[in-house]
Amino acid sequence: MEIWILLSTLASSKVSDLSQSIHAIVTGTSRGLGHALAHALLERDISVHAVARNRDDALQEHAESKGVILHQLQADLSKPQAAEHTARELAEGIPAGTQQCLLINNAGTVQPVHNTADLLNAHDVTASLTLNVTSIMMLCGAVLNKLRDTDVDCRILNISSGAGRAPVPGWGVYCTSKAAVDMYTQVLAAEHPGVRAVSMAPGVIDTAMQSTIRDTDEQAFPNRSRFIELHRSGQLASPDDIARRLIDCLLANDFGQTIIDDVRHHP
Repeated sequence: MEIWILLSTLASSKVSDLSQSIHAIVTGTSRGLGHALAHALLERDISVHAVARNRDDALQEHAESKGVILHQLQADLSKPQAAEHTARELAEGIPAGTQQCLLINNAGTVQPVHNTADLLNAHDVTASLTLNVTSIMMLCGAVLNKLRDTDVDCRILNISSGAGRAPVPGWGVYCTSKAAVDMYTQVLAAEHPGVRAVSMAPGVIDTAMQSTIRDTDEQAFPNRSRFIELHRSGQLASPDDIARRLIDCLLANDFGQTIIDDVRHHP
């Protein structure tokens, strides 16, 4: 049996009108870019529904210090049933009176990393595709359905990758999933012209995923030395800086005009 746990809620009379009128949902918030995105939203007094497999005590403490509403929901979005259930719960949690709904689909994995001849474990491939693609579809679908026939300003930011736009040996699953995210976002935008949707490549960021990449066997991932050099030479972007730029983009008046985008176009 799958278990989903709503970890905590902070309600405060100090919460600003801004945080009450803007509602944000962010996935993959326990570390890396997701943590930085949730932190950046809380800094702007925007209430956040955060989804991750693990609780983030530091994020909760930050929300409490700001007097901003933070819900943390524990869920493993690599499991189809959990992704579907979580999507429904998050959509139902969008409060009445919301004027702007921000959905940031950030959760993802680079695993499994193998030559295509060695991608033989269907469970691993399916779990990756569920997290990287299916969970995005479930969350977008649930939010779109919830906000159907309303005048809420709905903005969806799907975190993609340059790997979805150019082949990378060893990343057959990851490249495929990110290409799927790009195409899905374009279909969504075509079907829902009133919704602003963007599939954004965030660049190469100094996160745990990068550490995993550097530790990968070079036979499985021939480009390993390039990422080791990026780290050695200090060329990895800061999660906090990228999060700030992404939130700036998300809240900008022109968000959604470029559906397939790259954060490096937004200094």
